[in-house]
Amino acid sequence: MTRIYFNDVVTRDGFQIEPNFIPTEDKVRLIDAMSQCGFAKIEVTSFTSPKAIPMLRDAEEVMGRIKRVPGVEYTVLVPNLRGAERALESRADEFNLVMSTSETHNLANLRMTREKSFAGLAEVIKYVDGKTPINVSLSTAFGCPMEGDVPQEVVEHFCQRFADLGVRGLTICDTTGMANPAQVTKMSESLQKKFPQLQMTMHFHNTRGMGLANVLAAVQSGIIRFDGSLGGLGGCPYAPGASGNISSEDAIHMLDAMGYETGINIPKLLELARELPQIVGHTVPGQVAKAGRSCDLHPAPEYINDLK
Repeated sequence: MTRIYFNDVVTRDGFQIEPNFIPTEDKVRLIDAMSQCGFAKIEVTSFTSPKAIPMLRDAEEVMGRIKRVPGVEYTVLVPNLRGAERALESRADEFNLVMSTSETHNLANLRMTREKSFAGLAEVIKYVDGKTPINVSLSTAFGCPMEGDVPQEVVEHFCQRFADLGVRGLTICDTTGMANPAQVTKMSESLQKKFPQLQMTMHFHNTRGMGLANVLAAVQSGIIRFDGSLGGLGGCPYAPGASGNISSEDAIHMLDAMGYETGINIPKLLELARELPQIVGHTVPGQVAKAGRSCDLHPAPEYINDLK
């Protein structure tokens, strides 16, 4: 059965919109524990301005304190040239650059046009000059809550432009949870055909309850890389109504039950998911941590024996 690779984004995408600062010690402890679970990648933090995202103001310290496990890639979000300068010193294994395929969302989220964003990210790619592999995440690729549909041709246009700049991978993001399985199948098949040389990752949100259905559609279309967030935490602050990412443990449990190999230690991952509410101070959306795996059986009531 096909091997599926997961990148968990909870300590960056998941934590960035939490209202209360999560101590550096808790972030480091969680990342170190997740490193033992078998993830292919962990998106640790973001080298965004501390004024813009106070939650991640400890990016350097977190990257300096985590215990790196061989076989796990530690990736960081890099918004601009200044962020790239800081990130290079952190010895991250991958830089994740972000822009939106929707003009309105890009203006709301990044305060600039798509062309200005592209020019800025192209400058980062040139500055890094191959020292660190680069992935580009294209937001609102399946729809924008302000514009509506984003034509697939627009998404592929930006994919091509970044491919021409020599990036290693692309992440196609359903930032607002607007994707449906038929749309995902069409996008997945087309992108793999046009960009077979690139690592292609899908990033889904469960805003409208279609997150796992979209994961399955992508897997059945040949996609083998996914973003997920422990507990289903996260969401874009500039996307109205966009709740959290797909829950890593829920998606991994589904694929494991279907016979796919993820390399993830699910019992260990579920332990962390059950600890997450204590870290963030509230309940989290993930389901399997609450219900247990489908293979976790319960003893029958004692009166069953009397009925036999």
